[in-house]
Amino acid sequence: MEIESAGRLARGLMARHGLLGWSLVFDNAKTRAGICRQDRRQIGLSRVLTALHDEAEVRDTVLHEIAHALVGVEHGHDEVWRAQARRIGCTGRRCVPESAPTVPGRWRGLCPVGHEFTRHKRPVRVLSCGLCSRGFDPTRLLHWLYDGREVPMHPRYVAELAGLTAGLGGHVGLPDVRRGGRAARG
Repeated sequence: MEIESAGRLARGLMARHGLLGWSLVFDNAKTRAGICRQDRRQIGLSRVLTALHDEAEVRDTVLHEIAHALVGVEHGHDEVWRAQARRIGCTGRRCVPESAPTVPGRWRGLCPVGHEFTRHKRPVRVLSCGLCSRGFDPTRLLHWLYDGREVPMHPRYVAELAGLTAGLGGHVGLPDVRRGGRAARG
């Protein structure tokens, strides 16, 4: 949806539901569509996701945040919030549907068997594949690429990885994406 149209829609809904003295802002969030900042009396919408979502999804996001403003953010997504959300015409969903467009992260993590994950920020902690194992598994570490290329990792990541490999005698099967994501043996 166009940002200008989304702004008109949101301001109209805010006025209709009595949010006088509240402001609307657009931000650059990539993983959440909206936010209610009660202390600032502000509804925030992601400029990036608003542009990708259709009018129905943007309307539902705005109503979701208005419901937070009306009942107080301390209610989170509880029954009080859900009842208010539905009363004003929101679906009462906690998150946008899985089918809604998203912004892929520039960081791509690959596990040794080829599962793929994306992040928007440089990983600071060593992660293992959650699809391969329910708990942390050093044989299923994710190997990170930024925009498809090798780049230096965060110093805390490097230190944690060094500690893990030292603690396991240097025998951690680290992913080597140049070999189809198979673990390099050490």
